[in-house]
Amino acid sequence: MRKIAKLFADAALVKKIQERLPNLFRIAEMESSRAGKIGMEVGSLREKVIIALLIHKFGENAVDTQIPITEPEIDVIVTGEGLSIKTITKNGGIKAVWAVDAASSKVSLNNYKPKCDILLVQIWWGKELDSFFLIPLRVQLEAFKRLGRASYLNLPKAGTNPRGVEFSKDAIRLMLEHKGTSRISINWQKKETKYNVYDRWIRCWE
Repeated sequence: MRKIAKLFADAALVKKIQERLPNLFRIAEMESSRAGKIGMEVGSLREKVIIALLIHKFGENAVDTQIPITEPEIDVIVTGEGLSIKTITKNGGIKAVWAVDAASSKVSLNNYKPKCDILLVQIWWGKELDSFFLIPLRVQLEAFKRLGRASYLNLPKAGTNPRGVEFSKDAIRLMLEHKGTSRISINWQKKETKYNVYDRWIRCWE
């Protein structure tokens, strides 16, 4: 068993994820919202929530967060193993790799091959569904081989700046349904949360 998979075998931690993750992601939304609109920075905040979970489980010395911003896939290294963290609402597009422009997206598409495990969180507000997934590298490679690069990834539309290359719907379906993928069901209810996004900054001025 890969060490990251131990997270899913820890019954107490699984329960904690089920109970706390919706509220933490709700706070991330509040932190990144303005005039009722959620900004793109919500993804980075959600990622920090997940990395904090990994530090809680494995310890600070086992989690390396100092990954260059130019690294297109790996977001964190846990016990020496690279890990990509992805969060998405419902069935939105999921980036396989990030890129700065259309040209680099095309290069990424032509050279892409899975290289690390994926920790994926799908947010389903108002529903209870399998939502927290560990997609091992071997599962990705199996889907990649079965579909081929052209069907595993979505080609960026001409004339757009996609900021990366997305997995195809077929690739996501194959990986999430695979018996080798670990999963946790979460009840995504928005509870009443009293939270002032400015409180911690106000305290800094006191």
